[in-house]
Amino acid sequence: MPQRIIIKINSWFNRDRIVNNLEFFQDIIIISLCVGLFCVMLIRLGDMFLSFLRPLDLREVTSDILFILILVELFRLLIDYLQSQKISVGAAAEITIVSALREVILRGVLEIPRDQLLGISIFLLVLAGILMALPWISRFFEHVRITDVESVAETTELMSDLKAD
Repeated sequence: MPQRIIIKINSWFNRDRIVNNLEFFQDIIIISLCVGLFCVMLIRLGDMFLSFLRPLDLREVTSDILFILILVELFRLLIDYLQSQKISVGAAAEITIVSALREVILRGVLEIPRDQLLGISIFLLVLAGILMALPWISRFFEHVRITDVESVAETTELMSDLKAD
């Protein structure tokens, strides 16, 4: 009887089972974020079309359009994550660039204090540098990727053999 209980408890703490359950709950969270983003997009789109009934405010329409585009890109990023279980750094950097530029466009360059404008400029330059460096970094680390479990075992054996020599 106690042996059976111990086996059952050990099966609860099986690493593969825990990881699979955590990934499942993570997927549920991502799916709920996608549904929420989709609802927010629909609400903002409806608000934008309703704003056309009033006198046209160019800043408000521009704000709504840019915000909806940012939400669409975030939605696309989440969908890509669900498909490949990886976050696209390039897409995240592009979304961040568009978000920062949206704020600059809406407030106006002349209304932003000089220090803040300098900080935004440096931030955008860093993000542009990340975008430009991504292809180079991916080529640099391309030969490092190990995708097969057997390859990991072989690499570990080779490393232990090299240390033994």
